[in-house]
Amino acid sequence: MRSRLLPLLIVLMAGVLLALGFPLAASQAAAQQQRVVVDRIDDTTRFAALAQFVTARDEQTELSPVDDERLHTLRTELARYQQLYGISAGVFYRDRAVMAAAPARWSVPVGGELYDAYHSALLGRRVHNPQQVWPWQHRKLAIASPIVRDGDVVAVVVTDSPTGALRARILHGWLLLAAGEAAAMALAMLFAVRLTAWVLLPVATLDRATHDIATGRMKSRVEASGGPPELRRLVRSFNEMADNVEEVLEQQRAFVADASHQLRNPLSALLLRIELLGLALPDGHTEAESVKEEGHRLAQVLDDLLGLAVAESSGSHLASTDIGHLAGVRASAWAAAARRSHVAVRFTAPARAEEATGWADPIALSSALDAVIDNAIKFTPAGESVTVRVAGGAQDVTITVADSGPGLTEEELARIGDRFWRSARHQNVHGSGLGLSIARALLGQGGGAITFGTREPHGLEVTLTVPRGAAVPSPSTGPVPRA
Repeated sequence: MRSRLLPLLIVLMAGVLLALGFPLAASQAAAQQQRVVVDRIDDTTRFAALAQFVTARDEQTELSPVDDERLHTLRTELARYQQLYGISAGVFYRDRAVMAAAPARWSVPVGGELYDAYHSALLGRRVHNPQQVWPWQHRKLAIASPIVRDGDVVAVVVTDSPTGALRARILHGWLLLAAGEAAAMALAMLFAVRLTAWVLLPVATLDRATHDIATGRMKSRVEASGGPPELRRLVRSFNEMADNVEEVLEQQRAFVADASHQLRNPLSALLLRIELLGLALPDGHTEAESVKEEGHRLAQVLDDLLGLAVAESSGSHLASTDIGHLAGVRASAWAAAARRSHVAVRFTAPARAEEATGWADPIALSSALDAVIDNAIKFTPAGESVTVRVAGGAQDVTITVADSGPGLTEEELARIGDRFWRSARHQNVHGSGLGLSIARALLGQGGGAITFGTREPHGLEVTLTVPRGAAVPSPSTGPVPRA
């Protein structure tokens, strides 16, 4: 969920920053250009004031010495202005004839932005808003101001400014704006990460606790700390649900254990009476033997039920254990029983003990291994063998028990280990269907696992996995003390 929520928040924040950044960049460019336009308007207004005295006479009339001196002053000012700032400037009559210009041969072309500014000034418009200049546009900025005499426009002052400096200032402002946007984006990403972590903290702890409960660690709880109020309420509801589920399971296990224990005494008395009754029957009577066999089978089922209840409710006493030595001892213990069925038990383990050292409850692991080896011997035909192999890995130690029996189909492999489940093809084999369930419960108490697979060319392969090191419980998955 974090991988989906975090990119969404980052994209939304980036969209907001960009939505604010583009108008701000355009406004900044417009402000820079407006500053230049105001300066050019001031310049054209000053030149218009100088030209006003020259244009006070008729355009076709020969100028007086005074006007000629004023015209010379105007041309000198325009030339100095063009030399100093690199801006072309000129005063043009209504017919685009030149009164004074710098450079000397400069004129107003027909068409283009310069002509539009000149024509707008002829109409008496003192304010001209040229098109916005962007950093990638290599063009000039045209500004024109009218020269008015007796209410009529008699001439126009025009300036044509290079925009290199303006474009450089706009680009510099944009770079500063981009740096600010990048810093804001970094802060937004940090905020998104923290916000996502805060929102998903209860979800992550809930996920871990749910996984723990699903794998049999019923004591796992979630501490309500951080996150939105709705998720904190969900955490409290989850803890209450887990408490109720654990209580129901404890009641169920207590009932199974009590029922198994209470049924064993009358069943033992019943079997004893069947034994005594069998002594009074004539030789060759088979019904009593059948009843006695079914009674012993029922006693075995009760013992397995009691063992399963104890395995699921008892705590584990975990310690660093030599898994190779323990598996070797159990394989040797079952060798005699296997020989009675004409089955061989073969055992292999790493030469060095540290290669097969794991973190487990020795008693629980021995019981689980006994159930698996017993199951393998029962289904292995006479003359075949059962292989017990120990292997050490980086994170865990595995014990593989492989038999040479008929094996199971894919559908049967999906159900093996369920309580009381037995393959329809093996109903005649002695057993209650609880042995592998007991093994799974015993392994789960210590953080281990049991898996089932097919052995080639035929047979079943059971793998018991034990972690190499002790698992460090997280604060969110440990039991939460009740106030």
